[in-house]
Amino acid sequence: MAQTAKPVQLKPQTVAAFDEYIREAEAGMEQTLHGKNPFLWSEVSAERAQLVRGGQVVAQFWAGQGPVKVPNGLIHDWIAAVFIPATNLKKTLALIQDYDNHKNIYKPDVIASRLISHQNNDFKIYLRLLKKKIMTVVLDTDHDVHYRSLDRTRWTCYSYTTRIAEVENAGSPKETVLPPDTGYGFLWRLYSYWRFQEREGGMYVECRAISLTRDVPFGLGWVIEPIIQKLPRESLINTLEATRQALHEEAK
Repeated sequence: MAQTAKPVQLKPQTVAAFDEYIREAEAGMEQTLHGKNPFLWSEVSAERAQLVRGGQVVAQFWAGQGPVKVPNGLIHDWIAAVFIPATNLKKTLALIQDYDNHKNIYKPDVIASRLISHQNNDFKIYLRLLKKKIMTVVLDTDHDVHYRSLDRTRWTCYSYTTRIAEVENAGSPKETVLPPDTGYGFLWRLYSYWRFQEREGGMYVECRAISLTRDVPFGLGWVIEPIIQKLPRESLINTLEATRQALHEEAK
């Protein structure tokens, strides 16, 4: 990896741009919780609602056709939706909140998982993530996760990374966990926004994932671009498909 891409340091102006983007995104999300707009993104479009109800995992950029460029970085804003028949809100939340078991539910993307603490609807969790695309990247991540009940059939979940550290030589005697915000910059921040609604004999589950990565240096697009451009979408789809599969297995 070191022969093709140089380590980078996350810069304050990059973080500031991401934080501003998140403030605007969350303000927009709040407006859809109080009846002014559809609660579910999949319901905004009749065509999209039909695809989701028909069993597809539908994913696309929240807006535009690509990542948002910020100083020395890229913001990736993806949204995906799935309908899971023959389950309910209680079972879905129990599965999602079983953080010690995420290493089994969401493998191979999640190598290790652990619940650190839990109080009411707030969780602190640890995940070791595997990102593989041309090269392999292993990340140690800590998350603050907050659930919120809107009514009997609708919940939201906001999940924020509080630490992302690249791991060199993962699983070997030479394993080294780098300081946060250093390394190759394949993932600096990951904020996930979930929506759950029980309806029509099943569950609608949506996740909007907003992540921050390095930008693509000139001449190294072939090695870096697949990781930071394609993986956000693939990871989001894999997460929803794995959730659906685990709930199907539970229903048998």
